[in-house]
Amino acid sequence: MSESAFSKLNLAEPLARAVAEMGYESMTPIQAQAIPVVLTGKDVMGAAQTGTGKTAAFSLPLLQRLLKHENASTSPARHPVRALVLLPTRELADQVAQQVKLYAKHTNLRSAVVFGGMDMKPQTAELKRGVEVLVATPGRLLDHIEAKNAVLNQVEYVVLDEADRMLDIGFLPDLQRILSYLPKQRTTLLFSATFSPEIKRLAASYLQDPVTIEVSRPNTTASTVEQHFYSVPEDDKRRALRQVVRQRGITQAFVFVNSKLGCARLARSLEREGLKTTALHGDKSQDERLKALDAFKKGEVDLLVATDVAARGLDIKDVPAVFNFDVPFNAEDYVHRIGRTGRAGASGLAVTLVSPGDGRLVGDLEKLLKRKLEIEPIEFEEDRPRGRINDGRRAWREQDDEDRPQRSWDERRRESRAAPAPKDPFFDQPYQPPAREEVPAWEANAKPASSRVSANIKTKRKVAALFKSTT
Repeated sequence: MSESAFSKLNLAEPLARAVAEMGYESMTPIQAQAIPVVLTGKDVMGAAQTGTGKTAAFSLPLLQRLLKHENASTSPARHPVRALVLLPTRELADQVAQQVKLYAKHTNLRSAVVFGGMDMKPQTAELKRGVEVLVATPGRLLDHIEAKNAVLNQVEYVVLDEADRMLDIGFLPDLQRILSYLPKQRTTLLFSATFSPEIKRLAASYLQDPVTIEVSRPNTTASTVEQHFYSVPEDDKRRALRQVVRQRGITQAFVFVNSKLGCARLARSLEREGLKTTALHGDKSQDERLKALDAFKKGEVDLLVATDVAARGLDIKDVPAVFNFDVPFNAEDYVHRIGRTGRAGASGLAVTLVSPGDGRLVGDLEKLLKRKLEIEPIEFEEDRPRGRINDGRRAWREQDDEDRPQRSWDERRRESRAAPAPKDPFFDQPYQPPAREEVPAWEANAKPASSRVSANIKTKRKVAALFKSTT
């Protein structure tokens, strides 16, 4: 029997049965190293590539240690929060909560998830009934703490998952406030894809003599993912994406873009071109985001066009490909994006479309990956469409000849502007005063003042008027 088999862990029977039902046999490297340490009650600082099973690495040992508090009582007082799991995004929180429920389904341990974008009332009702394991995003958890729906004075275990992402999006003040509500004596587990200086400072502040577990070189990509970088003009990116999908026979893929507006526009464009597409970005409501993810998981859509809100932690099995429609602004996000494919040892494809203006971003990526990237040219099979074509930027381009040189959108916009009117030289001449001062016509035709008016009285000066007197 393999040394990394789950049966070697001596898990409690309810947990072992749940693991067997989920088809788990061998542990991943992060699981094999982290689970025995967490079972001893020590603080852990763990780093691993995305998609390597970090959720099970902290969930299973926590549930094992919480079984001593298991009870079937209906009283909320018998089910206080004893383990708190904090995550950066709503989708990731929902996914981790589902995994915890599956692991604990044969026990009497209760779990719940709270995140923003949803009505607080159902979450409040669930918290009032009592839960042992609470999965949450920082902002919504603080809302429940302030409303006195969540009491954290009996928490024994805290998990900060995807901690680097939480710091990136500005959750540090929220984390500090939440941790201030917790008992000083607790076990803290910090899991992150990278160990940046900020993460190390956070660990030094809140972890006590942590055991460092690092199962891969920082910022490495999975060896099972085939990576390609294609040089494509900005206007031809959609065409290149369609061609690669068709040539490779790709049935499902993530398509990552850098902006919410670009995400929505690209999804609409691909939908009009006959590809079953849905969009996932921060401007969508939580209900819309969950429905988009659910449709993608069920295979109802082919392409999930998303911003980096979907780049971290989402575990969707058997996704064959990832497209970087835009090179990410943050080089580390590239590692997380392509981690959506090639998960759990499966093979995957990652395609990045590089436009001429992406030189600096590609340079940052080469520094991170510590290798020179080969930018490949792409040759299109089909003829360029003729006629007026909407390029997705509220501009139209004319293409009557496929050999006509391509012009950028800015060049076409400058050419479309009307030519300036010719200048009149009269307006360039300097001002010249008249040779003699002419008396205005209304003063020249004025009647002389009556002799009956005293010489000491000055008459009013007459001025031109644009209205007609009625007197």
